[in-house]
Amino acid sequence: MLTSPLFVLAALCLSVVISEYLVRTTFFRHFGTALVVILLVAIIANLGLVPSASTGSVVYDGIFTYLAPLSIFYLLLDVNLASIRRAGAPMLILFLLGSIGTAIGVIIGMSMIDGSRHFGELYPAISGMFTGTYSGGSVNFNAVAIHYDVMSEGVLYAGMTAVDNIITALWMVVTIAAPLGLRRLWPRAKQETKELSAEESGERSHESISVFDLGVLLSLGFITLLASDVLAEMTSVPSILILTTIALLLAQIPAIRRLSGGHILGLFAVYLFLAVIGAYCELAALGQIGALALPLFILVLVTVLVHGLLLFGAAALGKLDWDVAAVASQANIGGSSSALALAKSLDRMDLYLPGILVGALGNGLGTYLGFAVAAYLGG
Repeated sequence: MLTSPLFVLAALCLSVVISEYLVRTTFFRHFGTALVVILLVAIIANLGLVPSASTGSVVYDGIFTYLAPLSIFYLLLDVNLASIRRAGAPMLILFLLGSIGTAIGVIIGMSMIDGSRHFGELYPAISGMFTGTYSGGSVNFNAVAIHYDVMSEGVLYAGMTAVDNIITALWMVVTIAAPLGLRRLWPRAKQETKELSAEESGERSHESISVFDLGVLLSLGFITLLASDVLAEMTSVPSILILTTIALLLAQIPAIRRLSGGHILGLFAVYLFLAVIGAYCELAALGQIGALALPLFILVLVTVLVHGLLLFGAAALGKLDWDVAAVASQANIGGSSSALALAKSLDRMDLYLPGILVGALGNGLGTYLGFAVAAYLGG
C-alpha cells in the first residue's frame, strides 16, 4: 500500500498542505514553504512512510518529467514584458546590473573554491542554478536543475536549497538595514515610482479557477510541453529553454494573461516537485553533503557579495535612491515576493509593484542567464 502511486501522490499533496499551514501559523514562516516541504517529506521518506530514492516510484518519475516543466510554464505566464518597462529606468538598470553581478559572482566563487574538484561534472549545472535563482527566483533554479538532472542528486539538491534559503534570509536583513545606514552617510532624494495596478503587473493575490480557464491552461501546458520536446529533438536547444521562450511569448497575449489559475497551478506543482526532492534525501547519504557544505556557503556568499557591490556601487555612482537599489537587489536575490516584503518594510509602497515587475523579469531572464553561465563554465 505504501508504494501505491495513489497513496504516494496523496501523501505528497498532504505534505504540501501541512507545510503551507506550518509556514502560515508557526515559526516555520522564517524558512518558507519550499524548504519546509523538502524537510517534511525527507523525514517521512526516511521513516519509510513513502518511497525513498532507492525505492523509487512512478509518481516521482512523472513529476520530474512532466510536472516540474509545467510548473515553470504556468509561473512564467505572469510575466508581462510590456508592463515591466514602467517599473522605471533606475529600477530596471539596477536590476539588470544586479543580474550581471550575480553571474560574475558565481564565476568568481566557483574559481575560489575550485568547483570542478568539489562538484565534478555537476559544477557547471550548479553554477547555472545559483546564477538563475539569484537573478530572479527559484523558477530559474529548477529550470536549470531539470535540464541537467541535478534533482537525482537529492541530498546535494536539498543542501543547495538550504544554503540558498539561509543566504536569502540574511540578504533580506542586509537590504533592510543598508538603506537606513546609507541614507545617513550619503542622503539621496526620494525617487517616487508610479504605482501600477495589479492587472498591469500580472501579480494576483487571489485566483478563482473556472472550468473554462482550467481547461485552456492545461491544454496550453500539455501542448507546449510536447512542442518543446519535439523541437529539442530537432535542434540542440534544451527543451526547458524552448518551453521558457514559448511561455514568455504566450504571456504577452492579453487573453492568456487574463486566464485565472495559472499561478496557483504553477506554485502547487513546484511544491510537489520539491516534495519529491525531499523524498530523495536518504539519511544514509546525508554524510555526503558534509564536505560540500562549506564550499557551497562560500560560493553563494561570494555570489551575493559581488552582486551587492556592483548594484549598490552603481547606485552610489549614479546617486540613485538607496531604497530603489535595495528593492532591485531583493528582486534579484529573493524574487518578486521578497521585493514586495522589503518595499513594505521600508514603507515604500510606491516600490511595491515595480519590485514585483522586475522580479517577474527575472523569472524569464534568469533561466537564460543560468544556462549561459553553465555553458561558459562547461566549456
